[in-house]
Amino acid sequence: VGNSSVLTCPLKGNMTLLKWTITPKAGGPCTLVYRVDTNVTHRTNCSDNINWTFRAGLPPALEIRQVGIAQEGNYSCEMATTEGNFHKMYHLTVLVLLSCVLDPCCWQWDGMGWDGMGWDGMGWDLCEAAVGKPPAQLSWLPGGSSTAEEKCHDNRTVTVLSKFTACSTNVTNVTTCMVSHPAGNWSQSIAC
Repeated sequence: VGNSSVLTCPLKGNMTLLKWTITPKAGGPCTLVYRVDTNVTHRTNCSDNINWTFRAGLPPALEIRQVGIAQEGNYSCEMATTEGNFHKMYHLTVLVLLSCVLDPCCWQWDGMGWDGMGWDGMGWDLCEAAVGKPPAQLSWLPGGSSTAEEKCHDNRTVTVLSKFTACSTNVTNVTTCMVSHPAGNWSQSIAC
């Protein structure tokens, strides 16, 4: 999210026509067509952050500036050249970076969700990986008893909460929450 993405089309010979068809997961399709002989571009239902990029010596490309979740989907390129017709398909997946928090002894699992009532006397930790896409995977060191809950948001991101309940006198005094996500990994330790 927020970065630019550049998708290229194969170029063999001299281009006469270039067409991109974009089918996002949400919303309607977008089409961009460029005719070389007339130097005319036609756009249908495309957002302003999607546009051509032509660079000398490089194949023509489609640039998506400040990528957002709305741009996730299929991108198909068709090019007519003096060497024939060529096709290239992309599937753009948008990753949303997480916000991670490790909080000792401050929430209570009531069987239905985290209610923020306080801790239960055993001592336990809560780890939260907020608004990520796809959902993060949470694990604990040392291994012990843990429960997890996912909360889905309207923007297709997910918050994952994990409660670790192995902090006691017969277990190490330090626990570590580890968060695994395609956009990056994170870990934090805390004393029980």
